[in-house]
Amino acid sequence: MVILGLTGGIGSGKSTVARQFGNLGVHWVDADDVAREVVEPGTPALAAIADHFGEDILTDDGALDRARLRHIVFEQPEQRIWLENLLHPIIREELIHQLNNPQNYSLPYVLLVSPLLLETDQHQLVEQVLVVDVPVEVQIERTMGRDTNSRQQVERIIAAQMPREQRLARADAVIDNNQPLNSIAAEVRALHESFMVDFG
Repeated sequence: MVILGLTGGIGSGKSTVARQFGNLGVHWVDADDVAREVVEPGTPALAAIADHFGEDILTDDGALDRARLRHIVFEQPEQRIWLENLLHPIIREELIHQLNNPQNYSLPYVLLVSPLLLETDQHQLVEQVLVVDVPVEVQIERTMGRDTNSRQQVERIIAAQMPREQRLARADAVIDNNQPLNSIAAEVRALHESFMVDFG
């Protein structure tokens, strides 16, 4: 099973592109989903976070208050480093488990969808890197509209990620997500057909 990495900055539309691959029967594992799973109530990671940041980091029903945590870690870089040191190894282990549990995979490749593919050692898990790309201003507008974050907070998140130019320089293929959906679907289909030849 060949693993391909799909990445892009916040607000670039990774999920939109992943769904286009999914429409063609491609299975994907989303690192954002895994990141949520490993901090669900009752997990050791959530207990460690509550111990470090205090019980105020939890909602009334014992779940992680993501908005509060996001605010803390992007205001205080040292806290972001602490959190990453805790979570990245746990997330990586679960990604490997899910990627290597093929169940009903019927195609010769699978996608690892991750915003931090290139910023972490997750890139070591993949054969090729596919980058979903939009201009930075589009990232900001989409993220503000989606998450109701302030422009300043979105800019801080973007600044904490790999610069767009570096990400593009490491891409084996680039998908332009600043175009109509039917054009994106056509790009994805062309890549998929190429991968089926290369890996089939």
